[in-house]
Amino acid sequence: MEYTTLGSTGMEVSRLCLGCMSFGSSDWREWVLEDEEGKEIIDRAIDLGINFFDTANMYSRGESERILGEALEGHRESSVIATKVFHPMRDDDPHSQGLSRKTIEQELAASRERLGVDTIDLYQIHRWDYDTPIETTLRTLTDAVRRGEVRYIGASSMWAHQFADALATSELKGLERFVTMQNHYNLVYREEEREMLPLCANEGIGVMPWSPLARGYLTRPHEEIDATTRGETEEHMYNHPYREGGGQEINERVAEVAADNGATMAQIALAWLLHKEWVDAPIIGTTSVEHLEQAVEALEISLSASDMAYLEEPYEPVPVSGHD
Repeated sequence: MEYTTLGSTGMEVSRLCLGCMSFGSSDWREWVLEDEEGKEIIDRAIDLGINFFDTANMYSRGESERILGEALEGHRESSVIATKVFHPMRDDDPHSQGLSRKTIEQELAASRERLGVDTIDLYQIHRWDYDTPIETTLRTLTDAVRRGEVRYIGASSMWAHQFADALATSELKGLERFVTMQNHYNLVYREEEREMLPLCANEGIGVMPWSPLARGYLTRPHEEIDATTRGETEEHMYNHPYREGGGQEINERVAEVAADNGATMAQIALAWLLHKEWVDAPIIGTTSVEHLEQAVEALEISLSASDMAYLEEPYEPVPVSGHD
């Protein structure tokens, strides 16, 4: 395993972050693993040197946090645990969603209990809340840091102007600053390169992209995508423009480069991200130990400048996706 410093936090994290959306309850989404299967993958991740784990309160309505917390028993001090808040937790409770003070404080308490920790290492806003002023959200998060319930705060997909506004508000008001950005970024979705990633690089923000494999689109030839349970049932894959803007040709080129390197398509897609200087740790989600092990092996793949250019060349602008 390789390690890096996460943004300006000083925390040392593995170059791969294990995303825990896949662990929880199949009642939530069909492809999600139940307790023991999820814990087996987390245990293997620890064995492989992964110390960075990302979840969210809304994943399986809290079950993902509970499973992660139980699996990390005995490893919490050496791990960096990240979770998120924003999306609704209870259909009949309007205060279980958003970024108001009430929502954040009650959801933070619930997340800490499920994770079994007094302090969450990285607490992130899952999306931008158009109904709550960013100053209110930042003041609430600042209070949580000062109470010792959170160490650092981060953000996820939003417009670059919103993130810049949040950073400026922190500076002007003397509030805690977002230190990470968890954004949508992969070989077939590179719109973040226009504004968000340069902003993060300029501000010393740690970058931890979600969907590095484009929800599986970069793991197998495009004509085989629907052959998996997730491909058959995951409607969210089709909400993103992966097949547009040269996406199919990029998919084919990933297959070519993988064959040339004796690697899997997923390993090449991950290796591409790991070669990007502004990326700290892609968030990998998996439902098998085998795929996890293959993801770690991607750290050993060295892509040439010509490989990188060949993979990137077909890309064309696509609609912005992932902010909702």
